[in-house]
Amino acid sequence: MTEAVRYDSSGALARVTLARPPLNVLDIPTLRALDAALGRAAEDPGVAIVVLRSDLPKAFSAGVDVADHVPERVGEMLGSFHAVLRRLLSWDRVSIAVVRGLALGGGCELAAACDLIVADDTAEFGQPEIGIGCFPPAAAAILPSLVGASRATDMVLSGRRVKAAEGKAMGLVCDVVPAKKLDAAVDAFVAEFCTRSPAVLRAARAAVAATKRPVLEALDATERVYRERLVPLADMQEGLRAFLEKRAPRWEGR
Repeated sequence: MTEAVRYDSSGALARVTLARPPLNVLDIPTLRALDAALGRAAEDPGVAIVVLRSDLPKAFSAGVDVADHVPERVGEMLGSFHAVLRRLLSWDRVSIAVVRGLALGGGCELAAACDLIVADDTAEFGQPEIGIGCFPPAAAAILPSLVGASRATDMVLSGRRVKAAEGKAMGLVCDVVPAKKLDAAVDAFVAEFCTRSPAVLRAARAAVAATKRPVLEALDATERVYRERLVPLADMQEGLRAFLEKRAPRWEGR
């Protein structure tokens, strides 16, 4: 693992911790390290539960590095990030995302790919990509099955942030607790899972994986649209440049 991604395990439980200040922005090396950490959990026959969390007080993750969306790196970025998401969606481990603070862009997609999200009351979820001339392909594939087509469309097209309580009401978040009680709540949550048979948990999660096949197929489709229709647009490149140059974009409509 790198310093940006830590892994530890004990019995049936593995913990994967993001620690890339200030906001856990996911660049390509961090994505590769994250996939390697999840791979360790997948290869350990004793692990049945994986907790994915942040070591930072104000963010789970602010998303994938905008600099890696440029044409010369976007293919590698999508491949690295979507490998992580496909693993979470298709494997036989139970995954729990622990969210405090911001879960935006790829950070929101990463949390949504997990089986359960436990958040504190400071958490905010959102897909702001539309504002910089992009769209979130994984969110477009994953969110409809969690929050419904209308709410998913709202999140993808508006870019607005969803606070933790609204996230719970719409079905994105499993549980919301006060910020000071998050660690204790997660420990209690995980302790209950740890009383179950690890073999049975993995079998049950394998059954759940069968329901994720349409999401995986949708991810293939949304990724194709991203690569083939979005990336060639002048407006995508302008949006990225404007963000990196800290100015308002000048859209051309092409």
